[in-house]
Amino acid sequence: MAQRRFSHAIAEGDGISVIAAVEDPDAARAAEEQLAEALVVRGDPAVVRGASSLPILWRADVSLERASTSADAYLLVFDARAEVSFEEASTTGDAVMLVFDSRDGDDGRLEGLHRRAVELGLDCAVEVRDEEELEQALERVDPEIFLLSPVEREDDETPLEVVLEMLAAVPAGKLAIADLQLTNREEVQELERAGCDAVIVHGTEISPLVGGPPPDV
Repeated sequence: MAQRRFSHAIAEGDGISVIAAVEDPDAARAAEEQLAEALVVRGDPAVVRGASSLPILWRADVSLERASTSADAYLLVFDARAEVSFEEASTTGDAVMLVFDSRDGDDGRLEGLHRRAVELGLDCAVEVRDEEELEQALERVDPEIFLLSPVEREDDETPLEVVLEMLAAVPAGKLAIADLQLTNREEVQELERAGCDAVIVHGTEISPLVGGPPPDV
């Protein structure tokens, strides 16, 4: 049965959690030293598992069987992995993520995958790319964790603006993770003020983004 290490890591504490995107053991060790609370790994999570005790969010094209020996959470695009065994994932993993765009209009596949994950005690996050997807995801599966991705933004919008718009539509009591390729302390503080639970940071300088309470509004 999954222990939900990942969701506990980002839900506990008073401030916003920083999740570091890393690719090798040195980056994983550096992220933990700089007080990141979880890792996102592209590639084989076993590469960094021995370097850090932080929960790992797996985001890669290695086999689930190999990743399941070292990752704590799984980001799976289920149109590419339709035969993934949740039973196997639940023995070592803490979460699965369903990409809503890949499961939109799939005749109940999204609901079935979400239901099975919940039955196995897995945290189940849903990645959404706009408010419409978020609303549809709420209607269809009512997930506990949303990953807010700004990849579908318009040319005149910033990634932060898109994430903040989606964040405003996330109901109270849900966990929200912002996925921003580039960010700074001011943006992290703005996300925290708006109620975001965690932000994925793509870069080596983690400590400037981890700190005390956000400034007064």
